Amino acid sequence: MTAQKLDPHSPIFHSVRNQALSPMATDPAACIKNVKRLVVKVGTAVVTRHDGRLAVGRLGALCEQLKELNSQGYEVVLVTSGAVGLGRQRLRYRKLVNSSLADLQNPQVELDGKGCAAVGQNSLMALYDTLFSQLDVTSSQHLVKDSDFRNDSFREQLSETVKSLLALKVIPVFNENDAVSTRRTPYEDSSGIFWDNDSLAGLLAMEVKADLLVLLSDVEGLYSGPPSDPNSKLIHTYIKEKHQAEITFGDKSRLGRGGMTAKVDAAVCAASSGIPVVITSGYATDNIIKLLQGKPVGTLFHKDAHLWTSVNEVDAREMAVAARECSRRLQAMSSEDRRKLLLDVADALEANESLIMAENEADVAAAKADGYEKALISRLALKPGKIAGLAKSIRVLADMEEPISRIAKRTELADRLILEKTSCPLGVLLIVFESRLDALGQIASLAIRTGNGLLLKGGKEARRSNAILHKIITSAIPDSVGDKLIGLVASREDIPDLLKLDDVIDLVIPRGSNSLVSQIKNSTKIPVLGHADGVCHVYIDKSANPDMAKKIVRDAKIDYPAACNTMETLLVHQDLSNNDLLKELLAELRREGVTLYGGPRASSLLNLPRAQSLHREYSSLACTVEFVDDVGAAIDHIHQHGSSHTDCIVTEDHEVAEMFLHRVDSAAVFHNASTRFCDGARFGLGAEVGVSTSRVHARGPVGVEGLLTTRWILRGSGQVVDGDQGVTYSHKDLPLQTQI
Repeated sequence: MTAQKLDPHSPIFHSVRNQALSPMATDPAACIKNVKRLVVKVGTAVVTRHDGRLAVGRLGALCEQLKELNSQGYEVVLVTSGAVGLGRQRLRYRKLVNSSLADLQNPQVELDGKGCAAVGQNSLMALYDTLFSQLDVTSSQHLVKDSDFRNDSFREQLSETVKSLLALKVIPVFNENDAVSTRRTPYEDSSGIFWDNDSLAGLLAMEVKADLLVLLSDVEGLYSGPPSDPNSKLIHTYIKEKHQAEITFGDKSRLGRGGMTAKVDAAVCAASSGIPVVITSGYATDNIIKLLQGKPVGTLFHKDAHLWTSVNEVDAREMAVAARECSRRLQAMSSEDRRKLLLDVADALEANESLIMAENEADVAAAKADGYEKALISRLALKPGKIAGLAKSIRVLADMEEPISRIAKRTELADRLILEKTSCPLGVLLIVFESRLDALGQIASLAIRTGNGLLLKGGKEARRSNAILHKIITSAIPDSVGDKLIGLVASREDIPDLLKLDDVIDLVIPRGSNSLVSQIKNSTKIPVLGHADGVCHVYIDKSANPDMAKKIVRDAKIDYPAACNTMETLLVHQDLSNNDLLKELLAELRREGVTLYGGPRASSLLNLPRAQSLHREYSSLACTVEFVDDVGAAIDHIHQHGSSHTDCIVTEDHEVAEMFLHRVDSAAVFHNASTRFCDGARFGLGAEVGVSTSRVHARGPVGVEGLLTTRWILRGSGQVVDGDQGVTYSHKDLPLQTQI
């Protein structure tokens, strides 16, 4: 059978490529770029505390954020609520102070909202003026009414005034002038051009041609239901066609007029006019700054949101459940059919190599243009022969012994009561990986071989390459199994939801930086398999063969500096400090472009720059050099500063070698061999999902065995326990027989 080759001119291919090419397809926050002018609206629930008093701390933090933006060259317009609520609190207090005993015994009359607005506005603006003055920022006050905007001359003059103030780095502060408003009441009338401060903010954003509107609330953003409901989920990107009918709104604002319903209406209106809008929490002290840094914050509204993702796109749970259902159908296939599926995947990858390389070259070019580090670009780039090597490793997997339903132990519990311990898939795996393109192919093939469902989230820097690889691999999966066996998570916003699905996802394997692994471990109850660092050591003992030592060290550092199994620290026996071996070795490393740093002893003796840390993964042409007294000191150094990944000793002393091999507590420990051998393919595992430094379940390169668990099958003939009265236990070991 000829492998399926994707047509680069086909609509299917272009839909995949266009989705990958759009930054918003994987990162909606990317649309918050090139922002110069923004309107920020702060709600009553943020401005005031629950007792109606001003929340001075929150307002101070807000003013500090706006001052920072102002100093960075952003033009900021502030729309504030809170005057009516603040005025009501102050008038109630004044009324209480002036009341007689008889007055206190009578029912209290509700205060006039317009009077509350007049008193509160004065206090609110006085506070803003004080806070901004302390920060050396000038603000201006603007009270507007709905009727003002019916006058074209007013609107033109308003735009000119705001423009001139922004040019002087003044922050205009707007509020609806409820004290003289013609509305029946500031809380009930929703008529007019604008009907509350949320809609006023949206209107101003359009009038002054803002690049962004930020609506600050007392919650993180828009939820699928009331935020207090544990089943409600934060909506990261609002799609009107999808969410309008799904969302259940809670109560309106505690003190203000409209609450979240008003914010959504204002956001939809502004977004439809071309202004991106974000609803986020005003309780956080830096959300606006995070947003402008491109970090995912709150809920984004954008006129093109419906183009970034399918309206019918499944959510995280549905994706995981679909992967589990497909995995069960995969397990039901015969061993030969699963083997054939892997061979089809390998053929499809080779047949479409030119497409893969073209997409990868586009990713690499974009990464260089975006200023990514050289180490990441090195991991990102597919080297010549990489696809052929990947296809070869997949074929090795296909020809391995069938891993599913393999009997590990058979026991006769009693007469005609046989117990079998068999292998079975873990279930659904979530793999989060950065940069390394061959990882997707290896992990997908391992999932197919072991009968597991799979969810993949690659780095945004590799979105084109990941999209085409995923399309090619899933195209080879028969309809009887379903292409949802392997899901490609499009957005990083889905990751928090996926990490909550401990009832559906069985194992998370992060492959990437220390921060990525640590973040995932701290964010989920799902078991996590992986390693945070690859701080690998090579120790040259005093009895080392010089030529062998130079050869091993050079390979461990030079062969692939960005790999997690590359040497990051060179430990040298102190007796070799003035030896020709060390001088020649360091000179050779320098010729290869390796930057050398020294530990406390080596930096002094060898005149090297001091290493910032002895626990350092460079992932580049750099390494640390340090002297140790003997093999015992080398072991202690590795335990103190290593990462339990891979460590090597170069020595001709058998006793010293055995001491090192048995006492170094790492996932892989080598004698007279490069650390680069710590790899699933080189170990004969066919492929690997990663290297684990965990001490539970799997350790070292994780291949087929690491993605399997066990279950017990009991074959009886009508036996019952009945208090163990009628059973004579034999517990006899029986010969193994394969059950497929």
